[in-house]
Amino acid sequence: MNEPKMSRRDRLRAETSAEIKKIALDLMAAGGTDAISLRAIAREMGMTAGAIYSYYATRDDLITTLISDVYTSLVDAAEAARDAVPPDDPGGRITAWGRTVREWALANPEGFRLIYGDPVAGYRPPEGGPAREAHHRACAGLTGLVAAAWPHARERQDGDHSWDDFSPDLVAETQAAFPGLPPAALALTLRVWGRMHGLVALELYGHLSLANDPAALHRAEMLDLVRSLGLPDPS
Repeated sequence: MNEPKMSRRDRLRAETSAEIKKIALDLMAAGGTDAISLRAIAREMGMTAGAIYSYYATRDDLITTLISDVYTSLVDAAEAARDAVPPDDPGGRITAWGRTVREWALANPEGFRLIYGDPVAGYRPPEGGPAREAHHRACAGLTGLVAAAWPHARERQDGDHSWDDFSPDLVAETQAAFPGLPPAALALTLRVWGRMHGLVALELYGHLSLANDPAALHRAEMLDLVRSLGLPDPS
C-alpha cells in the first residue's frame, strides 16, 4: 500500500524542523550544549522568534526531540548490525554492535556527545516518549548480547552482585525482558557497555591523538572483550 503523500505545507514544515535540528547540533559543535537556544537558531535561519516557537515551544522540547532522533538512529544502526550476524555467533554479534557504535559516533560526533557526553544545563527530560523508548531498546539490546553469552561467561565472573546494586527501573526492565537472568549478568552488561564506549569516547574527545589507528585499537578491544567472555572468536 502506498503511503499518502505529504501536503506541500507539511513537507515544508518537516524540512524546516529538520533544519532547526541540524543548526542546533551545529551550534553545539561550535559552542557546546549551552550554545543551543531557539533565539540563536532563529537568527541563523532568518526567522522571527515567534515563528520558531511554533515548531518547538521551548528549548527543552527541541533538546528532547534531538535526543530522541539521535538515540533512535544509533539503536537502529546497532540492531541492524547485530541482526546481520547469526544468533549462533554471540561473539560476532557483540563485535558488530561495538563496531557500529564507533562508526556511528564518528559519523555523528555531536549526537554522541549529546546523549553520552555533555550535559545540557537546566534540561529536564520527560518521563516517557520516544527518547525513553530508544534508551530501553539500547539497554535491552546490550543485555540480550550478554544473555546470549552468559552460559560461557558466568564461570569467569568475579564478585557478588544483588538486584539492590542497580536502580529499580533497570531491575524491573531486565527481569521483565530476561526472566531468570541473574544480577551478575546485569553487572556484566554495564561492564560490556563501558568497554564498547570507552575508547569511542576517548577518540571523540580527542584523547587518542597519539594512536595512528584508533580503529585497530577498538577492534582489538572488542576481540579481547569477546575472549574474556569465554566465547570463540567471531566467525
